Amino acid sequence: MNRLFGSVRSRATLGATLVVVVALFVTGAAVLQALRSNLTAEAGTQAEGTARAVASELAARTPYDQLSGLDSKSGPVQVVDEDGNLVAATEDLQRISGTVTDQVEPRPSSPSPSPSASPSPSAPAREDDDDDDDDDDDDDDDTEAPRSPSTPKDEESEPSLAPGETSRQTTFGSGAATLDDDTADYRFAAVEVQTHDRGLLTVSAGAPLAAEHSAVRTALTVMLIGFPLLAALVAGMTWVVTGRALRPVAGIREEMAAITASEDLTRRVPEPGTHDEIARLARTTNETLAALETSVERQRRFVADASHELRSPIASLRTQLEVAAAHPELLDLDGAVEDTVRLQHLAADLLLLARLDAGERPVDARVDLAALAREEAAGRTGVTVDAESAEVAGSRGQLGRVLGNLLDNGRRHARETVSVSVRREGDWAVLAVADDGDGVAEADRERIFERFVRLDAARSRDDGGAGLGLAIARDVAVRHGGTLTAGAAPSGGALFELRLPLAPGT
Repeated sequence: MNRLFGSVRSRATLGATLVVVVALFVTGAAVLQALRSNLTAEAGTQAEGTARAVASELAARTPYDQLSGLDSKSGPVQVVDEDGNLVAATEDLQRISGTVTDQVEPRPSSPSPSPSASPSPSAPAREDDDDDDDDDDDDDDDTEAPRSPSTPKDEESEPSLAPGETSRQTTFGSGAATLDDDTADYRFAAVEVQTHDRGLLTVSAGAPLAAEHSAVRTALTVMLIGFPLLAALVAGMTWVVTGRALRPVAGIREEMAAITASEDLTRRVPEPGTHDEIARLARTTNETLAALETSVERQRRFVADASHELRSPIASLRTQLEVAAAHPELLDLDGAVEDTVRLQHLAADLLLLARLDAGERPVDARVDLAALAREEAAGRTGVTVDAESAEVAGSRGQLGRVLGNLLDNGRRHARETVSVSVRREGDWAVLAVADDGDGVAEADRERIFERFVRLDAARSRDDGGAGLGLAIARDVAVRHGGTLTAGAAPSGGALFELRLPLAPGT
């Protein structure tokens, strides 16, 4: 279970399905409520029309037995007098609830002695609404049943009706009625009418809610069937779409697992032909693999070259020691010391390269390149310095190593002189070392910065260098945020320029 819902595909499908289910539930509930309210209001309007039609006949002094609205086809109708007595009702009315009275058998009362008398406190309660008959919509949602005739009215808020006048207010309620052994739910509307000879009467009429119940049931059935199907369709589509979208990720993962198992860094993950995030991920992964392959290959070459460079002085030193052991008089002490020093310098260079490859950051100190150039040039023959003050941030020891390597390289290839200059160019400090030798061919000006690379022309003049000096110098320059390039000097020899950013505030 954890594995199933731990995948992006499963979580995306589950999330999308939950969102759709919640949206469908909220929408369905709103639709059902709106449908029920509209149909209930429509039934209320129908019931009010029937009640007002009967009230109009009563206002016109129509006898109870001649009222047209008492036909059972028109729905249940009740006429109640001021005393709460049922004076007229629909034919075949057997049971009723939700109206002024639950009586079903009419009990005619004597005419009121004063037709103009005020309404009795026994009349049903009416909603306090000053609008005309067309304002029924405001009362459609009032599901409270009409009050009992025994409940007194507020005579100050309910103005008296003139004889023959029908109240503009309507009271709505819901209930049930049984007509001719058929029981159904109804929406009831009650209106009052002041008659000339029978006093205040309350007419309650009902309209069936069968259409509302049927429509709600139909809509609910459709939702109960359609919503799960729609949710299942959304889940299926999300599962398929996310599966197609994530298929390249599975290919990338499988290829990366194969690369890890085989340790073959020449392999690459498949790149989809799309332009989305997964395609960019695949390209970035391949770039990382290429960089890793280059780094590993560089490390292998470094180890191989270091072993080769160390083999020569070690073999020479061993030979001299073996000869000295057998023939002490043949010991070449100067050669042994020279090989030992060479081993010491090579070991120091290898250690520095290892620290640089490990990402060691230079110390944050202020170094004056002009003072450093004069310090490194001191004691070296044929070296001239022309420098202006330029402070940079970095390691004095590492920058001194760079300048020392450049001077050593210049002295090995110069005919007579090596010149050092320091100048400012905008926000940069430029240290240049030029010699008057044969220079470096343009095709070799980048290759000479590779580790253990020595040009053929330089081999015959090399006094024991391992080909690491320029590589170390460039790595230090890069670590200090600068560059080291090779070019041609005005005198025709080699020109090396070290560019470093000036220290802040300089």
